[in-house]
Amino acid sequence: MDAMGPGGVAGTRELERMKILVTGGAGFIGSHLCERLVSEGHEVVCIDNLFTGSRENIAHLESGDRFRFFEHDVQEQFDGQYDRIYNLACPASPPHYQYDPVETVRTNVLGMMNCLDLAKRTGARVLQASTSEIYGDPLVHPQQEAYWGNVNPISKRACYDEGKRCAETLCFDYHREYGVDIRIIRIFNTYGPRMAKDDGRVVSNFVLQALRGEPITIYGDGTYTRSFQYVDDLIDGMIRMMEQEGFVGPVNIGNPGEFTIKELAEQVIELTGSSSEMTYLDAVKDDPKQRKPEISLAKEKLQWEPKVDLRQGLKKTIEYFQSVA
Repeated sequence: MDAMGPGGVAGTRELERMKILVTGGAGFIGSHLCERLVSEGHEVVCIDNLFTGSRENIAHLESGDRFRFFEHDVQEQFDGQYDRIYNLACPASPPHYQYDPVETVRTNVLGMMNCLDLAKRTGARVLQASTSEIYGDPLVHPQQEAYWGNVNPISKRACYDEGKRCAETLCFDYHREYGVDIRIIRIFNTYGPRMAKDDGRVVSNFVLQALRGEPITIYGDGTYTRSFQYVDDLIDGMIRMMEQEGFVGPVNIGNPGEFTIKELAEQVIELTGSSSEMTYLDAVKDDPKQRKPEISLAKEKLQWEPKVDLRQGLKKTIEYFQSVA
């Protein structure tokens, strides 16, 4: 696969135009990252196999001269000269990553190795988009980076949880053994425009059910908690981490505002003006009961914290789904 030509010398992103590879760049989060990087003047190459990503997410970028897309699976080797590599290639919602769990593990492990091998050959800096799911069903609350997690390695969720944990291991092994310049962030629940309608995540599920006047389906008794981060905040934290010198992570990037699933449903119903009522189904096995990031490390090292509260973010997300319904 051809890249876009010689990139600039890696340096301060405000001063240097860089050539940047984004794997999984046609997905929900990846498309927002590509958009931000292009807007900052960088040359961006996006690769995605379009399993969960969509060309529609990046269509507005393809007409420009600073963005190129290649349909490619990260399990297969890729090449090119880049200053930065963001690895976001992996299905992230339970229905998608459980659809073919072996492929999910392969994407996490082989995709990570291909990114790291490319970085090793070319001297690029690589950021791994890890996940709060590496903490499993946590016994520590809130979750801080020093916590090793409580993951069931043989559950249906393990293809994602353990795949991401292995990817972190690979990053640190390449860093120690070969000097690869790595960065690791652990992303907590993120929502916003361009979420897929069928991704099975709680925010998109609730918003679409509310807009359709359907029952809001809650798994469990509604007391499980999550911390919801608007996508713009994540992108800011992701770029800050990539450009941070002398700190490889891992670092939590999430919103520490904690809400029960029932509280989320209530806000969605209110903001949509829906007549939907809540209905309760059996809890999903191994679904974490609590999620809340401890973000003091991000504040200290990156001078980052989220700016968009849940109500603001939900309004923007609801507007998006109304526009595409």
